[in-house]
Amino acid sequence: MPEKTAFLFPGQGSQYIGMGRDLAEAFPAAKEIFQRVDDLCGKSISRLCFEGPMEELTLTENLQPSITAVNLACMSALKASGIQPHVAAGHSLGEYAALVSTGIVGIDDALRLVKKRGQLMHRESLSHPGTMAAVIGLPVATVQRIVEESSGGDILAVANHNTAEQIVITGQKAPVSRAVQAVTKEGAKAIPLKVSGAWHCLLMEGAVQEFRAFMEHIPFSPPVSRMLFNATGSGETEPENIKEIMARQLVNRVKWYDIIQKMVSEGIRTFVEVGPKKVLTGLVRKIVPDDGRMRLFQVEDPASLEKFLTREG
Repeated sequence: MPEKTAFLFPGQGSQYIGMGRDLAEAFPAAKEIFQRVDDLCGKSISRLCFEGPMEELTLTENLQPSITAVNLACMSALKASGIQPHVAAGHSLGEYAALVSTGIVGIDDALRLVKKRGQLMHRESLSHPGTMAAVIGLPVATVQRIVEESSGGDILAVANHNTAEQIVITGQKAPVSRAVQAVTKEGAKAIPLKVSGAWHCLLMEGAVQEFRAFMEHIPFSPPVSRMLFNATGSGETEPENIKEIMARQLVNRVKWYDIIQKMVSEGIRTFVEVGPKKVLTGLVRKIVPDDGRMRLFQVEDPASLEKFLTREG
């Protein structure tokens, strides 16, 4: 295809009951992915995606393979239609579908990775409870200053740099509460998030070494197309370095703003959110100036796939 296209894969927070069902009915490759995730997890992840209940779907150990399976099903439908990305990225959990999209890992190995990742993160969230909040209306430098001033020796960090002025903070409940108060004094908004753990901070440190060891048994290959990583905001081609980046992603900041800016600087103007909902599409709209050339699509079912294929954005 002539235009440079980016695949963007969503993470936790994009789930809904019924996600992936229409694709599984329409595309044999998508149906097979749900069969594979069910077999690998030893439970009906597909049933949770298609039927719920939401309370069970949103448990971290279920949600991570669920969203990854849906992302991969959406990607398989695109690739069955002859669409290949110029570059790919995923938001936090979404990175695992991006790894498959760029040829770094296979589908089964990506599902094994997210199953293990979900188990480890759930364990650490119980052992080291925390919370997160979205800060709206302040630049990252100001939020970083507030984080440093509010930590008081406790664990507090920037989790996601999503847009120029949408920043997520993460950590133990007391310092997050102090930071929320400081944000309010600055005249900005801080919205507590309904999460089961404090992701992307040192409260997850206990999972890093075990996840790193788990990855030693998973084959990683050099990417066949470009991928930009959350923890660095840039690309990497050496498999062992990629494994280390993915291990540290558990405790590192998601540099989403940097990733989208880099894509634009490299000439990307067509963005396709590959997975449920339109969370990442909304972030791109806030990051990229509308110069009349930017095209945003989302593929999560046969209708949205057809819309993209006919470029009716």
